[in-house]
Amino acid sequence: MKIQYSPKNNPRVIIIQKLYSYFINKEEILEFPKHRFKKFIKDVVSGSIERNEYLEEELNKNLEINLKEKSFDKLFFIILKAATFELLYKPNLSINIIIKEYLNASNYFIEKNQTKYLNALLDVVGKNLRNSNERI
Repeated sequence: MKIQYSPKNNPRVIIIQKLYSYFINKEEILEFPKHRFKKFIKDVVSGSIERNEYLEEELNKNLEINLKEKSFDKLFFIILKAATFELLYKPNLSINIIIKEYLNASNYFIEKNQTKYLNALLDVVGKNLRNSNERI
């Protein structure tokens, strides 16, 4: 049975919204309302913020491009970072699940042609990160 989330109940949509809110206004206090995935949401948001520079380094290294020089919109970059955090720190979740969930969530924020590009980037990052971590 496939679980369908409305945008306001989709954990990845909430993660993207919280991160976007934080990166637009770092003075804002992040609050996490009651949600069945509250711990997961809080963990990904807090972890992505705490490890922001490291996530950017990993993305630059694995995609072999300087993301700051690319003309990605802030939201696209946030989606990439949150997914990268999960790829690095949520080993129980498969690459395919993480990518699929972020692609579904990204449909609420970015255009379809950007979603295809996001899919390609996440696929490369996922394979590189998971393969390098398995060798350690």
